Amino acid sequence: MKLAYSLASPFARKIRIAAMELGLFDKIEFIVPIKAVPVTENEEYVRNVSPLRKIPALILDSGQVIVDSYVIAEYLDELAGGGKLIPASGPAKWQVKTDHSILQGMLDALLLCRYEKMLRPPEFLWAGWADDQFKRAWDGLARYEAHPDVLTRPLDIVQIGIVCVLGYLDFRFPDCGWRKAFPKLDVFHEKMMQRESVKTTLPPPA
Repeated sequence: MKLAYSLASPFARKIRIAAMELGLFDKIEFIVPIKAVPVTENEEYVRNVSPLRKIPALILDSGQVIVDSYVIAEYLDELAGGGKLIPASGPAKWQVKTDHSILQGMLDALLLCRYEKMLRPPEFLWAGWADDQFKRAWDGLARYEAHPDVLTRPLDIVQIGIVCVLGYLDFRFPDCGWRKAFPKLDVFHEKMMQRESVKTTLPPPA
């Protein structure tokens, strides 16, 4: 298998953590494509991997391509025997899928906020829109701060998703003050940082 990814992508970090935790890391060849950010064309990436130009994308030995970080995580979980990071069935499965969708939306909002400030010409910057995107992610953090049971159960894809959100905040929004605002998430993050999979997948210095 090959994983097209970026060292800076929190979505790709999620897959790298999951692969390590599932014992599949050594079975994946990690390839870094040409930057697939908005307004950057990459014909080879579009043609061979995904017309959406989004990463991560998992390319199987058969040539089949699996996209979306949750779908990739689900594939790896099944490959490792199933039910390890994602419950196999029942109410727990649907709660995990729902929580993960919220976390996915939080990361999407943070990326949109980042792109607004990084790529849009300053004279066209829509500060109110960017602030609203950031607040969506912030409100999501408040949700998990208020439900610490999510933070203390055995490791699953939701906890991996949370740590990737917090890591992305440290990476791109280092002065946002999330640790002071969400002390339970801070304790959770420090505990997660003791895991080799979390430590070794930190994004590079900004």
